[in-house]
Amino acid sequence: MLEAMKGSAGLWGHLFSTILPVALVDTVILLLGVGLVTATIGTSTAWLVTAYNFPGRRLLEWSLLLPLAVPTYIIAYAYLDILHPIGVVQGSIRWILGYETLRQFRLPDVRSMAGCILLLGFVLYPYVYIPTRAMFLTQSGNLVDAARTLGVSRRAVFWRVALPLARPAVAIGIALALMETLNDVGAAEFLGVRTLTVSIYTTWITRTDLPGASQIALALLMVVLALVGLERFARRQQRYATDARRTRGLAQQEAGPVKGLFFLFAGALPVLIGFIVPAIYLSTEAWKRYQFAGLSPRILDEAVSTILIAALATAATVGFGLVVAYTNRVRPGRLSAMSLRISTMGYAAPGTVVAIGVLIVLAGLDRFIDRTASDWFGVSTGLLFMGSGAALVYALTMRFLAISAGGIEAGLSRIPLSLDHASRTLGQSTQGTFRHVHLPLSKTAIAAAALLVFVDCVKELPATLLLRPLNVETFATHLYGEAARGTYEEASIAALAIVAISILPVILLSRVGRNEPDRSAKTFRQGEIPVHEAL
Repeated sequence: MLEAMKGSAGLWGHLFSTILPVALVDTVILLLGVGLVTATIGTSTAWLVTAYNFPGRRLLEWSLLLPLAVPTYIIAYAYLDILHPIGVVQGSIRWILGYETLRQFRLPDVRSMAGCILLLGFVLYPYVYIPTRAMFLTQSGNLVDAARTLGVSRRAVFWRVALPLARPAVAIGIALALMETLNDVGAAEFLGVRTLTVSIYTTWITRTDLPGASQIALALLMVVLALVGLERFARRQQRYATDARRTRGLAQQEAGPVKGLFFLFAGALPVLIGFIVPAIYLSTEAWKRYQFAGLSPRILDEAVSTILIAALATAATVGFGLVVAYTNRVRPGRLSAMSLRISTMGYAAPGTVVAIGVLIVLAGLDRFIDRTASDWFGVSTGLLFMGSGAALVYALTMRFLAISAGGIEAGLSRIPLSLDHASRTLGQSTQGTFRHVHLPLSKTAIAAAALLVFVDCVKELPATLLLRPLNVETFATHLYGEAARGTYEEASIAALAIVAISILPVILLSRVGRNEPDRSAKTFRQGEIPVHEAL
């Protein structure tokens, strides 16, 4: 706020007349489009694998998670080359149709608002698919039977019973997908969509106008707050409860051969577009690049930088998350609950907004320390925080603290309080109870949270792009630079490495299925939590 007020008297007027109208309209259209696409694909596929039984359903059930491994800027990077007018796809179509020139046949340009909406939708739909499928799995079959006895057809059960009950899960999934859309800077810029996030980046980096970027960041923050408020308002009167001891799961309907084949194709289409095609493209281009020039030292340096920054940020994030979550358990109250809620606020803020806030604070602290050291000791400390990468680690910690604190808190909540009382009765202190009881029983939750944070730190582009030290490149920033120059093949190895790392949490998520009673009891005794709760 203070930095935004430093701009010239006419800066707000300039922003309102030139930048903000276009950026705000593009952002709203993009959010509406991505919300509609993710809701349609995520909800329909979740119902498909939950309500019907057909050949390939179990494979489809976990493969629908695979697009989570492809960051938004990588899907744009891949399809810009795949669907290029002189690329393999359009070239093959012209060859099949007997055309020889671009004037005779050319597909619509993927660099458009429609292209951006579709590509982001096919990558982000798992945010809706995961909670909606979990909600469908826990819905009672008794409600469906009651609806059928009242004359509701099998097809209408989805619209009149299942979907209304799953509305909170759908709303949460859409909200998460839209947050990721707002955080995106690479895909929107590559595809020619001028969102508020892209405007912040170009105003800051291209025009070196930090006050102007701060003012646009305030506008973006208002959009984020509006989204969060709208999501909470939509669920304000949603209440649903059931007695799990007297209900049974939703019975699956057997699909015939033709219908089963259609269901398999319909469910596999999002996986094909969102993961398989980009993965094949990246693998092919990476192999070509490796055969041509081998594995360059630059890639190895970027791997070290990427892993080091992500590991430091993960350690800090998990440490702070553990403190916040454990304090909420052993000292429950208004203050600890408020601390837990505050820790989740960073995830809602896009990376560019977090980066601006960190830059303003730590750059000022850098100048103060340098001036003090020079006056007192005659030594210049330089950019102590900005130049060492501490600012980037701090920004990533703020950004993903919600994942750490939420996942660890969910794991601790599954440990009965009776174990705490028994430990204290046997003479253990609070620290001893943590070491001997809570830590062993929640280690799976902590490990899952650490993995999710690490992968998100590797994929994070906006904050890394804006706060990385000079002459330091990560996989994400290397890919962004090559794509901006149009040399897609140069970054194929880095893009493939990001996808390979990002597939790790997808493997964990794929193991989360139906919770049979015996497995649930064993999981509870071991202190484990389903990975989707850590999200």
